[in-house]
Amino acid sequence: MEITRIRMLRGPNLWSRHTALEAIVSCDESERSIDSIPQFEIKIRERFPQLGSMRRGGHNEVLSLAHALEHAALGLQAQAGCPVTFSRTVQTVDAGVYQVVVEYTEEVVGRMAFDFGFALIQATLNDAPFDLAAALSELEALYEDVRLGPSTGSIVDAAVQRNIPYRRMTEGSMVQFGWGSKQKRIQAAETSDTSAIAEAIAQDKELTKNLLAAAGVSVPIGEVVTTADDAWRAAQKIGGPIVLKPKDGNQGKGVVANIQTEEEVRAGFIVTQAFGRETIVERYLPGADYRLLVVGNRLSAAARREPAQVVGDGTHTVAELVEIENKNPLRGDGHATALTKIRFDDIALAHLASSGLTPQHVPKTGERVLLRNNANLSTGGTATDVTDDVHPDVAASAVAAAQMIGLDIAGVDILCESIYKPLEQQGGGIVEVNAAPGLRMHLKPSYGKGRPVGEDIINMMFPPGDDGRIPVVAVTGTNGKTTTVRLISHLIAETGLRVGMTGTDGVYINHRLIDTGDCSGPKSARNVLMHPDVDAAVLETARGGMLREGLGFDRCEVAVVTNIGEGDHLGLNYITSVEDLAILKRVIVQNVAPTGAAVLNAADPMVAKMGDKCSGRVIFFAQNQHHPVIAAHRAKNKKVIYFDGTYIVASKGARVMFRFPVSEIPLTQNGVLGFQVENAMAAIGAAWALGLDAEKIARGLHSFESNANSVPGRFNQFQHNGATVIADYGHNPDAMRALTSAIEAMKPNKSHVVISGAGDRRDEDIRDLTRILGNAFDNVILYQDACQRGREDGEVLKLLQEGLVGATKAKQIKEIHGEFKAIDTALDDLSAGDICLILIDQVEESLAYLKEKVKP
Repeated sequence: MEITRIRMLRGPNLWSRHTALEAIVSCDESERSIDSIPQFEIKIRERFPQLGSMRRGGHNEVLSLAHALEHAALGLQAQAGCPVTFSRTVQTVDAGVYQVVVEYTEEVVGRMAFDFGFALIQATLNDAPFDLAAALSELEALYEDVRLGPSTGSIVDAAVQRNIPYRRMTEGSMVQFGWGSKQKRIQAAETSDTSAIAEAIAQDKELTKNLLAAAGVSVPIGEVVTTADDAWRAAQKIGGPIVLKPKDGNQGKGVVANIQTEEEVRAGFIVTQAFGRETIVERYLPGADYRLLVVGNRLSAAARREPAQVVGDGTHTVAELVEIENKNPLRGDGHATALTKIRFDDIALAHLASSGLTPQHVPKTGERVLLRNNANLSTGGTATDVTDDVHPDVAASAVAAAQMIGLDIAGVDILCESIYKPLEQQGGGIVEVNAAPGLRMHLKPSYGKGRPVGEDIINMMFPPGDDGRIPVVAVTGTNGKTTTVRLISHLIAETGLRVGMTGTDGVYINHRLIDTGDCSGPKSARNVLMHPDVDAAVLETARGGMLREGLGFDRCEVAVVTNIGEGDHLGLNYITSVEDLAILKRVIVQNVAPTGAAVLNAADPMVAKMGDKCSGRVIFFAQNQHHPVIAAHRAKNKKVIYFDGTYIVASKGARVMFRFPVSEIPLTQNGVLGFQVENAMAAIGAAWALGLDAEKIARGLHSFESNANSVPGRFNQFQHNGATVIADYGHNPDAMRALTSAIEAMKPNKSHVVISGAGDRRDEDIRDLTRILGNAFDNVILYQDACQRGREDGEVLKLLQEGLVGATKAKQIKEIHGEFKAIDTALDDLSAGDICLILIDQVEESLAYLKEKVKP
C-alpha cells in the first residue's frame, strides 16, 4: 500500500460539508481485499479494539487496505476525543487506486491520525506490535494543544448556532466572526471593540480603584508602595488585616491576602515583587470571593470562588490529598479543562506554614485545608454559580465598574459577606476589574448550573437579525465565468456597495486590483471575505480550487452555474467525464443558504439537474422561452429568465417582473452574441436573487463595458484596416462552438482564426478544437503555446493538424512558431469586412501587443 498524494480540504468539498483529508492510496492486487489477507481483521482489532465496523455495505462488501486505513484514521481521531463522524473510500478508474476521505476537526490532528492509521495497517500486515496507548496519548495531547479553549470555544459554538461564519486567524484564540465589512474579531474574551486603553487601565489596579471610587463604587482603601518599609507603614495606617498585590498583575499572581503582622507583611511584599516593582497595600475585605461577568451593559453570570483546598479523609497527608485531587479528570494543566490542577508550590507551602501545618500533616475526615488565600481558578480554586442570587445593586455596581473602565467584557471581582445584599451595608467592595476574563467558571462551574455566556457575548457583538454575513455570489461553469463575475460585480456596485471580486486574472477590492494571477481558488476567496472594505463578494469558483482545497466559504447567497462542457481539464484528478465535472461544480449549488438561490442554465441538462440539490430557491435562464425546463418552472409560479428576441425577460410564473432590451446591453451587440446574452441573463438572475432594484440593474447593464481593460481576454474587439479583430481566451470545444456561432452571426466577408492548444488537455479535446474551427473559418493559423504544459515540442501542433483533416471550410492552413508572429501573420492577411478570431494564450502580453498593432 502506497500513499501518493494527500490534500487537506478546508471547506465544503466534493465529498461533504466537513473539513476533510483526501488521500490517493494505491494497493497491490493482494491488498485489494482484506478477506484475502489471513486473519487481517482479527489482527487489526487486536491492536485497535475500539475500531468500529468497517462493513457499511454489508458482509459481502469487498474492503481493501485503503478502506481499513480510512476507518483506522477516523477511529483514532474519535478515540482521541475529536468530534468526527464522516469518512469514505472510493475506487478510482485506475485499478487498485482509491480516494480515501476522512473528516477532521483540527488539521494537524487529522494528519497525525492518518499517519498513525497507516502505521497500524503496516504493523498488522507485518505481525508487529502497535502502541495504541502511546498513539492515542499523542493525539489527545495534540488535540488539547491546538483546539480552542473553553472560553473561546463557547463563543464560537454560540456563533455557529446563530449561523455566523467564523475563521480561526491563528493557532491560538484569535477568531474572526462574519465577513468583509461586517466582521468582528475576538481573542479569548476580548473583542475587536475592546479598547486597548481600557485594557491598560484594568491592568493598573491603583488607577482602576481611583476611577471606581470617583464613580461612587465601593472599593477598599489602600496605597501603592515600592519598599517593604513603606508596605509596613501603609499596613499600620490602614489597621487590621490587609492584602498585598502587584500593581500590574492578573490571574491572582503574587496576591497575599489576610495578613497583619510585620513579619507577614515583609514576607508578602517579597512575593509581590516577583511580578513588578510597585505593590498595592489595601484593606482586606472579609467574606467570600465573587467573580461577576459583565457583558455589554448587563450582568451575564456570577460565581463564588474558593481557594485551592483539600478535604481530609483521616488517612492521607496534605501532599497526598493534593496528588489525589489533581488526578480528577476535570483538572488539567491549562485552561482547556473545567478546573486547573492545584499548585503545590512555595506559596502553598508558605500558607500551610502560616497555619502551623506541613505537607505531611494528616487532616481529620472532613477537615478543610486551604492552600492559598486567593481564590483564582488558575491556581486550583473552585467556583459555584450564584448568578440568580446577585442583588440588583451589586449587579449595577459591577456594570458601572466595567463601564467606568471602558470594557465591553469584564470580570469584576468582589469581596463581601453576602452577594444578595448591597455592598455598602456589609463593608464589601470591588477589588479588581479584569479585561479578557476567563469564562470556564461560568460555563462549567464546580457546583451549580452553567451559564450561556458565549451566547451573551455573540449577542452583544451581533444583535438579533445580524449574522455577520455579506452577500456572496459564487460563479462556476465551463465558459462565461469571468464575464459573468465581472458583470455581477458591476451590477452590485451600481447600488453603492463595495465589491470584492476574484477571478482568473486577479483579486479586486472596490475596483482596485490587489492581487494578480489566477485567483479563482479558495485562498483568494478567503482573502476577500477577510477584507474590511468589502460589502459584497463575487467569487469565480474554479474546479481546481474545489478539488485542491474545497470552497473558501461555508455557504453562499447565490450560486451561478453557466454551463458544463467537454474539454474542461477532463482526465485530471479523476474527473474523467462531464458527469464527474457536473458533480464537482454543483458543490456551490449544494452550499447555497436556505434563504439564497441558484441561478442555473436551463438549456444545459446537467446544470438544470443541479436544481434538485439546492436548499434555496432556483432561478432558471435560457434563450428559448419555450424550453421545457423554463416552461415547467414558470408553471410552478417560479422565477425564470429568457430572451424573446428583443428583450431579456425576468418573470415569476406568468407575471413579467421586468425586461431589459438587448439594444441597451452593449455586451450582447444587440443580441447578436448569443453567449453574451446568456452571460447577461446569468448576471441578471444573480442580481434578482440579491433583491437589486430593476432600474439599477438596467443602468449597470447599459454602462458595463466588455473590452480589453474591463474583461481582458473575453471577446475583446479591435478594428484594423476595416477588419474586426477579436481576442479571446477560449480554450475548449464548447467555447469554440460559442465563438464560431457569434462570428457567423456577425457575417464577415472572410473569417480567420489563430489558435494553439493547451498541453494539459486530452488528445481528443485538442483535436476537437480544430475540428470545429476548420468547419467554420476560411483561414486557420496554428501556433505553439509558450508553455507546452508537459507536452513534447510540436506535439500539440500535430494534434491540431489532425483535427483539421477533412475540414469542410478551411481553405488555407498555416503553421507558425510563436504567438506574436502568428498574430502578425493574421493581421497581414486581413481585408476590409473580414473578421479574425485570435485565441490568445498569454492574455496580458498578447493584448498589449495587439493594442500596439491595431486600434480598439
